Amino acid sequence: MIKIAPPERKIRILLVDDHAVIRMGLTTAAGDAADMEVVASVENGREAIDAFRKHRPDVVVLDLRLHGMSGIETMQTLRDEFKNVRILIFSSFAKGEEIFRAMKAGAAGFVLKDMALDRLLEAIRAVHQGNQYMPPEIATRVGERLLAQLSPREIEILHLLARGLSNKEIAAQLGVVEGTVKIHITNIFNKLGVCDRTQALIEAVKRGIVQIE
Repeated sequence: MIKIAPPERKIRILLVDDHAVIRMGLTTAAGDAADMEVVASVENGREAIDAFRKHRPDVVVLDLRLHGMSGIETMQTLRDEFKNVRILIFSSFAKGEEIFRAMKAGAAGFVLKDMALDRLLEAIRAVHQGNQYMPPEIATRVGERLLAQLSPREIEILHLLARGLSNKEIAAQLGVVEGTVKIHITNIFNKLGVCDRTQALIEAVKRGIVQIE
């Protein structure tokens, strides 16, 4: 009697995206791949945490911008509870600061939604095997962010500048003297290679350091 080897276990995937059409498309694509299956598909961070507890998937495919809990917050919560969770970011937005924060928070890979679907499947397999997946075009954006080398305080001040606050108002909000704020802003200008606030904000938005809604 010939023994037939059982099929290898499929990569079990949890999809987290607030767009139903994208979730449906990814579920179909993963279903068409012989080595994958979607075990849960949810639209927000809270549901993602509950789904992970229930299904214990091999890979979480996570959008960064979600309603309620952000993708970063969802990832941090998952990693606090499940140390070995493997998370792949799948996002329409890939500015340097967002990518940097995602990787720092523990993402194992980053894929853009406008990339070919094969890239996503390739990334899922890489992350499942314990590898990192960072396409060259994504790595370049992270490099641009790192070139700025802004401190957390400088990034905080940039966010306040984006809200239109004056030096005096920023100083009051941070509990420092106005002269300290001026020093930070001078350092920001030097690091971004700009001469004024407007240019600094334009450059910060381009690099994904701040977002202006």
